[in-house]
Amino acid sequence: MEIHQIVKKILVTEKSTVARDKSNKYFFEVNRNANKVEISEAVEKLFKVKVADVRVMHVLGKKKRTGRTMGQKSSWKKAIVTLAAGSRIEIAEGV
Repeated sequence: MEIHQIVKKILVTEKSTVARDKSNKYFFEVNRNANKVEISEAVEKLFKVKVADVRVMHVLGKKKRTGRTMGQKSSWKKAIVTLAAGSRIEIAEGV
């Protein structure tokens, strides 16, 4: 799997911004089939940083209602990547 297929996007929320400022953690939406090693290598190659730790979790899709029919959004995978001291991702800083 290519590195651009593994990391889909950076998640920017209040919680992720606080974690980024306090403990140098970045949140990503990643491919559901990617494992921790692949995520770590992809982040290191894409952003040219040193990764210290990776934690992953599966996020279940929410049920949504359109009129009288019920549907469900797709489930996805979230990765919390802790960078080594002194490493920063510049793209996420201005957001």
